Amino acid sequence: MRDLKFSVIFTLAFIIGLTTLAFAIILDILGVASPLGILFLAIVFNIGQWLISPYIIQAFYGVRELSYSEAPQVHEVFDRLVSKAGFREKPKLMIAELPYPNAFAYGSPLTGNRVAITRGLLETLNLDEIEAVLGHELGHLVHKDVQIMTFASVIPAFFYLLSRLTFYSSLGDGDRDTGAIVVVGILSLILYFILSLATLHLSRLREYYADSYSVKLAPDPQTGARRLMSALAKIVSSMGSMKARGYNLKVMGFKELFIADPDTALKEYQQLEGYTLAQRLLQKDVTLADKIMELFSTHPNIVERLKFLDSIAKNNSL
Repeated sequence: MRDLKFSVIFTLAFIIGLTTLAFAIILDILGVASPLGILFLAIVFNIGQWLISPYIIQAFYGVRELSYSEAPQVHEVFDRLVSKAGFREKPKLMIAELPYPNAFAYGSPLTGNRVAITRGLLETLNLDEIEAVLGHELGHLVHKDVQIMTFASVIPAFFYLLSRLTFYSSLGDGDRDTGAIVVVGILSLILYFILSLATLHLSRLREYYADSYSVKLAPDPQTGARRLMSALAKIVSSMGSMKARGYNLKVMGFKELFIADPDTALKEYQQLEGYTLAQRLLQKDVTLADKIMELFSTHPNIVERLKFLDSIAKNNSL
């Protein structure tokens, strides 16, 4: 856990430090303060998106509140976890009528915190596994991951907007120093790419944090780790099987919401029980191609993620 905290702090420091340095260089090249306006627009856009995103998510996925009568045991588990987590205001438990098993946490000051599970999750996992998944999602809310990732997303967005602005400016204004503008545009695109990768890395670290919080809410670390391992193995295997049967699991840019990345779902070993399946997946080699793919993913490689949880289960401590 100490190494995980250091990685999060280092990633945030890298994003902020590189941005500050680049911002100073760009202002020096342009000799004007116009990028301040772009930064303001990026901040306003991302904060606005954060505020209204719950409404967009609910409309897009058809999310509604899960009534107690539909899943009383799930509500009892959720209430117990919320109480243990110490929320001042209880998040709402929602359901999305989607066939694939997944869950996500979201919310804003306009709506309050919400945790959504899919119909596929209820039909795929047992109650202990659902409890582990709900603990993971509550971990995202406790750690303020929505706010943190909104903040982190502002910075790449700024450089993307700046690159677009300088591109159009270099085409339309012959009186200005076109060379300097082109340099700023190219530099902005490079920084956008680097900072996007750093933001994705931060997202993956937040997933590990949420996993560890789920374990923390369990009766003991070994039980919590094994339950979540079983749940994750079932989720990625089930989604992989659905993809193989032709289901469209595209999520229109909302991959970061889910507990597992649908684009990297596995289809092996569907007939095995959850924890047995997790142990089988632990034996898979993480190839160089897997590591490269992980760089562009919001979620950790499933094998690496299971190894993290397996180490907790074996050591019986966080």
